Amino acid sequence: MNRLSAKLPEKLKVLQDCRYFRGASESILLELASGTHLNRYETGEIIFREGEPCGGLHIVQNGNVKLYKISPNGREMIMRTFGDGDSFNEVPVFDGSSNPISVAALSQSKIWIVSCEVICQAMQKHPEMSQAIILNLSKNLRMLIGLVEELSFFQITNRLARLIYQLPDEQLLGDDHNRRLTQDELAARLGTVREVVARALKELERSGAIKIVHRQIQVTNESVLKDWAQLPE
Repeated sequence: MNRLSAKLPEKLKVLQDCRYFRGASESILLELASGTHLNRYETGEIIFREGEPCGGLHIVQNGNVKLYKISPNGREMIMRTFGDGDSFNEVPVFDGSSNPISVAALSQSKIWIVSCEVICQAMQKHPEMSQAIILNLSKNLRMLIGLVEELSFFQITNRLARLIYQLPDEQLLGDDHNRRLTQDELAARLGTVREVVARALKELERSGAIKIVHRQIQVTNESVLKDWAQLPE
C-alpha cells in the first residue's frame, strides 16, 4: 500500500460524488476532507481483513476490489466486487464494530478512505446527513434480502445464469483494461466450488444459452439464458 498525495479539490469532488454525502453542504464536505486520504493497492494486495478495526469508509477511485469471507475449512466466498466510484465498509463506520469482511484488490486500485472519526463527528454536528445515510443503508439491506432469496430458492445453474446475465461483457470476455472472471471466481461468487460451476456451465452450453471459447463465456441466446436465470419480468 502506498499513500498518495491528494489536493483539497480532489477530495471535495470524490466526497461530493459519494452516495453517502451527496447533497452535503460545502462546510460539511470540508470537514470530511480533513479526514480523507488516498491509497494505492497492487493486484492481490489485502486492503483490510475481517475482524480488524475499521479504518473508515472506502471509495474506489479506479480499479476493482473483492469483498470476501473465508470459511473454517479455508474456502473463499466472494460476496461482492466493486469498481470505479463504488463505496464499501460503511456498516462498521456507523455501528462502531470491527470489519465484518475482508477486502483485496483484483487490479491495481486507488482508494479513498474517509476516517470513522471525521464521519461520526460530522453526523453529530449535522444531523441532516443521516437521511442520505439511512436511504443508502436501506438499499444495501434490500440487496442482501435478494441474495438470501437466491441462495434459498434457486439451484446453482439458475444462479450462475443470473450472474452471467448481469455481468458486463468485459468481465466475461476480458479486454485491454479488464481481466475476465475465472471459474474459481465465479464459484466463489456463488458460494460453491469450481467443479460445480463447470458442470453448470456445461448445462447452460448444452441448452444453447452460452458458448465457451478459449475459456471465455459468450452469450449466444439471451432469451434462453434469461429463462435459466428466472428473472422477474
